[in-house]
Amino acid sequence: MGYALIAVPVLLAILLVMSFRIVAQKQVLIIERLGRYHSQANAGVNVIIPFFDSVRARHDLREQITNIEPQQVITKDNVTMEVDAVIYYLIADPVRATYEIQKLDWGLEQLTLSALRNVIGSLDLDHTLTSRDSINTQLRAVLDAATQAWGVKIVRVELKNITPPEEIRITMEKQMTAERSRRAVVTTAEGEKASAILRAEGLKQSAIITAEGQKQSAILGAEGAAAARLRVAEAESQALKVVAEALGAAGQPAQYLIARSYLDSLTSIAGGAEKVVFLPYEASAALGSIGAIRELWQATRGS
Repeated sequence: MGYALIAVPVLLAILLVMSFRIVAQKQVLIIERLGRYHSQANAGVNVIIPFFDSVRARHDLREQITNIEPQQVITKDNVTMEVDAVIYYLIADPVRATYEIQKLDWGLEQLTLSALRNVIGSLDLDHTLTSRDSINTQLRAVLDAATQAWGVKIVRVELKNITPPEEIRITMEKQMTAERSRRAVVTTAEGEKASAILRAEGLKQSAIITAEGQKQSAILGAEGAAAARLRVAEAESQALKVVAEALGAAGQPAQYLIARSYLDSLTSIAGGAEKVVFLPYEASAALGSIGAIRELWQATRGS
């Protein structure tokens, strides 16, 4: 009887302790009562009925990570390569994540492998190596649509490594080296082309400037010659005016000019030597007044 009195309080204390469940922050417990879903225990203290209620599953509501080990996939052009990835997801509905999928992590891994083979199988090698962001987006869309029934939200999918076969890698390195060499040759040729164009432009500009200078020089020379001729004409005009004024009204400036021209011609013919010059008979009449005109002309020049 004494043991019974002690056992009852101890049993009650154990039952009381079993009735309280403390749930950590960002965690959820799925409670079943007599084998059926009963409630969802959130963060804090929760009361359950011992022997009637039981915890079916515990879920972490934080963002979770599932690592996909390197897997062999085949591209559209039949190149086998190894690809590994990382999945970031959230449990949006703990109840569906408990009852709609048996093993959530394993299901996500198998679904990712299937989607990865399908997406990369539709691309050739070059697009697979250069379209990492596009592959990540396609994988996330496929996984997110398939896991909605599981109460899971796929946040993002990241491909970590894409490893082609060794012979493909060596070929790609050779191709990259050849491409770099081609770019260097093209860059050198473009530089030489630009330099030749600049030199031609410089020669062209120099020729234009030289031609412009010669043109301006010719214009200035022509203007100077015209100005000199104009000054000579003006001087001769002034001389004629002086001669006309000296001769007065009875004088004949035209006859004076003819005589002056005649005398200059005789001087040129004689050339300062002792020669006999025969004058035409018609010129004797003109020479009659040369003496007076000559004296007047010398007086004019002396003035």
